Amino acid sequence: MNARVLVLTGAGVSAESGIPTFRGKDGYWRNLDPAKLATPEAFAKDPGLVWEWYRERRQRIRNAQPNPAHKAIAKLAQHAQEFLLVTQNVDDLHARAGSSKGKMVQIHGDIFVTRCSQCDFVGTGRGGSPEPPAPGTIYPNNGRLRSIAPTSAQPDQEQKDIPKCSKCSALMRPGVVWFGEQLPRNELRRVENYLEDGPCDLVIVAGTTATFGYILDWALRAIANDGELVEVNPEETPLSQFATQRVRESAAAALPRIVDELVISRSSKL
Repeated sequence: MNARVLVLTGAGVSAESGIPTFRGKDGYWRNLDPAKLATPEAFAKDPGLVWEWYRERRQRIRNAQPNPAHKAIAKLAQHAQEFLLVTQNVDDLHARAGSSKGKMVQIHGDIFVTRCSQCDFVGTGRGGSPEPPAPGTIYPNNGRLRSIAPTSAQPDQEQKDIPKCSKCSALMRPGVVWFGEQLPRNELRRVENYLEDGPCDLVIVAGTTATFGYILDWALRAIANDGELVEVNPEETPLSQFATQRVRESAAAALPRIVDELVISRSSKL
């Protein structure tokens, strides 16, 4: 399939695997608004409560399975000449469906990563080796989360107490981007590099309300030279007016069909 492809996904994709979004009462945890738990202020005030929530979220993700949308995206990546998946989801369902880490950017972080709240120490909940984080941003408006973000292995032996950094003894925290925090510089750079390398023939935006300015910006920049923009979302979003094709279905229902049609039609033109 001779095409340059960008796929942007949000919480609606993983919701169909049983992962709650932050939106609406279905996303609430013990009657608490997740948007008020996913903040540096909440962690400073009650780190135990925040960790309890994230441990439950981790376990829910471990128990979930990739759905047909995750699998369709992995299939598309295998057939595209150039491909990048940018997901707002912090879970590992795209990876478990077969999407390569080298062709995927988790712009809001990885829920299974555990990092120090003060220094540069990073570990993982799966027992992986530490690696240096990349805080900071290169995006306008400081690249900070200002809207209600979509959320997001083998089980790790997580303790019930709050983990502490082995380097500086500060509290460890989940490796996700909280509201008011900057997006990870290295991941932003990967997206920017892909966009700067040339226009895309196809952009698919699935399961996201596109309320973050950078999602809208990346999609429109990618199709600047007459690329096709396909939006897969049951509801209207700020991106809808720019889409060349609007599919008002769930991602799990629509993406397998869309990908199969793309692979067949574009391969036949070679």
